[in-house]
Amino acid sequence: MDEISVVRFEHRDDPLGIGEEHPRLSWQVAGRPGWRQAAYELTIGEEFFHVESADSVLVPWPATPLEPREAREVRARVIGADGEVSDWSDPVTVERGLTLNEWQADLIEPAHDERGPAALLRRSFTARGDVVRARLHITAHGIYQAELNGERVGDHTLTPGWTSYRHRLRHQTYDVTPMLRAGENAIGVQVADGWWRGRVGFVPEWRDTYGSSLGLLAQLEIEYTDGRRQVVATDDSWRSATGPIRKADLYEGETYDATRERPGWSSPGYDEREWAGVRRGERDLATLVAPTGPPVRAVEERTAVETITTPSGRTVLDFGQNMVGRLRISVRGRRGSTITMRHAEVLENGELGVRPLRTAEATDRYILRGDLDGECWEPSFTLHGFRYAEVGGDYDDLDAVAVVYHSDMRRTGWFDCSDPMLNQLHENVLWGMRGNFVDIPTDCPQRDERLGWTGDVQVFAPTSSYLYDSAGLLASWLADLSADQTEAGVVPLFVPRVDFPGPFADPAPTAGWSDAAVIVPWVLFQRFGDTGLLRRQYASMRAWVDGLTDLLGPASLFDKPALQLGDWLDPAAPPDAPWRAETDAHLVATAYRVHVADTMARIAEEIGQEADAAKYAELADGVRQAFHDEFVTQNGRIAGSGQTGYALALEFGLLPDPDQRARAAEQLVRLVREKEHKVATGFLGTPVICDALTSAGAVDDAYRMLLQTEYPSWLYPVTMGATTIWERWDSMLPDGSINPGEMTSFNHYALGAVADWMHRVVAGLAPGSPGYRTLLVEPRPGGGLTWARTAHRTPYGLAEVAWERAAGELRVRVTVPTGSTAVVALPGAERQEVGCGQHRFVVPYRDPADDPR
Repeated sequence: MDEISVVRFEHRDDPLGIGEEHPRLSWQVAGRPGWRQAAYELTIGEEFFHVESADSVLVPWPATPLEPREAREVRARVIGADGEVSDWSDPVTVERGLTLNEWQADLIEPAHDERGPAALLRRSFTARGDVVRARLHITAHGIYQAELNGERVGDHTLTPGWTSYRHRLRHQTYDVTPMLRAGENAIGVQVADGWWRGRVGFVPEWRDTYGSSLGLLAQLEIEYTDGRRQVVATDDSWRSATGPIRKADLYEGETYDATRERPGWSSPGYDEREWAGVRRGERDLATLVAPTGPPVRAVEERTAVETITTPSGRTVLDFGQNMVGRLRISVRGRRGSTITMRHAEVLENGELGVRPLRTAEATDRYILRGDLDGECWEPSFTLHGFRYAEVGGDYDDLDAVAVVYHSDMRRTGWFDCSDPMLNQLHENVLWGMRGNFVDIPTDCPQRDERLGWTGDVQVFAPTSSYLYDSAGLLASWLADLSADQTEAGVVPLFVPRVDFPGPFADPAPTAGWSDAAVIVPWVLFQRFGDTGLLRRQYASMRAWVDGLTDLLGPASLFDKPALQLGDWLDPAAPPDAPWRAETDAHLVATAYRVHVADTMARIAEEIGQEADAAKYAELADGVRQAFHDEFVTQNGRIAGSGQTGYALALEFGLLPDPDQRARAAEQLVRLVREKEHKVATGFLGTPVICDALTSAGAVDDAYRMLLQTEYPSWLYPVTMGATTIWERWDSMLPDGSINPGEMTSFNHYALGAVADWMHRVVAGLAPGSPGYRTLLVEPRPGGGLTWARTAHRTPYGLAEVAWERAAGELRVRVTVPTGSTAVVALPGAERQEVGCGQHRFVVPYRDPADDPR
């Protein structure tokens, strides 16, 4: 009989403390080949529901709303078109968190709030009776780590995470029932600066982005077997102090003085007479929200592959992989000795290459207690981007492991092929995403920046949505984007918004970056089938598009403001002016304006806004004509354009005349060949160049570009030993020296957006309809590859495409999950539609790359 998975709620694997009163439900079915769902049944608490529907992804909550704190057990089963009924899924409990009126806690701040050290806050309390349920609801101004009776609560890191704090502050809910004991108990919480008041961004002196004082808001709720309920909340009875963490900063690092530890500080019976009190702070509790995505967690540990002695005599550990995390050390030495750990992504001249960090120190320090049996330590409130760690100090012996951290998203995408360098490129894309999806999607994880640049995630969203279930994380980030828009609808360059002095103090309309407001929700709809997200973000989308129309007019070029980032970091751009790309920045901006208006028309139609759909379609046509009048010649050439302009014109539908389109395609291919298939595009051109070549009938040229190993190319960094995607095509020069440019990150995911083309075209798996309800299986072999395979865990289940070519044949194996169908389009064969199950196809095929040239 068919098997049904455990029910999921919204985009969360852990439904404890969920924020929705009507959470949508999803499940997957492992059915027989050709099986189709005709209905489903749900038990929600004591309620039973029978629904005639083939849907199984984000289906509406049919029961009465969840009340705050209410928990209900949910099970599902499905009924096939043949009438057979599955077994019930395993039960899962969904529990709603607190709402505004349920909070009894006050925000508290340390009475003596020292700059640098993490604050300790604690309170003792008595549990009188047998506990049946206990929940800790908690958040902070800063980042926190809670303990109950001397044990750490949960395994989250850098909580509550980074949001647009003035508008949205996440709170977490933990089940602490097993941690309570009858009688005396104690709760203790450490709070550090984090994004709240610590260093943020590239202005070295920038602090106090959101506030100048640390704060804690916590509410421990205890339910007893006899029905009594007890609340232990933050109030003026709490006590505060500082402890061994003397400095904790996301960019600078952490300093921990073990000689200043306070043993038992979060346990009952601790003497807190020397501790200070607390004062009440201010927080609008209406801004508290439940998380929609996973927390940051430790996800992996790596040991050093080599210990290096540098020319200057320093000891450097090479972990073999550029990553984001921190060291955990086991060390033995004299009391008061200091261990210093410096981090960097690369070596230069045999020494730690720290110049790309700019002003970020990325240095942790541990001052030993002097235990004879040794001591173990890992920082709590910082993360570093690094492959290499320099360890120095006075110690007898020391071991270190690197602990990898990122948002604990479910892995959903895989790729493999016959070319080892392409496999390494894909692995680099994967690690680049892992290092930059740390609560929000950042540009880079190592230097004094680490901001949520909107343009980066705009181009990378299709890839991120394939590799990991990033829907919950990006939905939260989009809520911050909405909150941070200006009154005129302008989207900041980075979200959460930080108003640094200078050009960033007043956000300006920026094509490709501000456009994330429309493009990212559309990508998430295509990949996860979430119409609700489109509706939630629709006001934000309209504010951006309509505000830009008010500024520019309905049928005009996007030529205001004067400075656009354009095809950022095109290889031809001067090092000190990365926006001066080969393709005119206002051409790029106008192309994006057409694309976004077209996308808005499709979104409006999808959610039933017919009048808006017509309005935005008309806007797209008007701007398209303005683009044509300004940039397109009679014979299909595009003025002021390099490869990026042609690629955008072809992919964004800017050339409706078929003759002009054909000539533009010819011109693009000519430009690519003139560059000997080396990359000549930047942040906005790179994600579309291979698709443009493919649609132009030049898939072989796309492969030759993908497989190029000379600079600038995707594989040049691979030849240089890269394990993540670089910000610049030549972040490291051929002689092993670091690019002298100011922006030289070795972990930027934007240029890794090509992995989406690898999934869809090289391996051949794409969404044919929203949420992969229909798969499009259309592999385009080339480049001399003899085989490729990919797998993606869609909302309906695991989909796979694997192909190999041998003896003049292309042999393809396709796995279609239950609930989906697939359209299979193979070279030289008729398209056909197949249902769920495994399918095999064989067609005659010869790769042009095998022919002598």
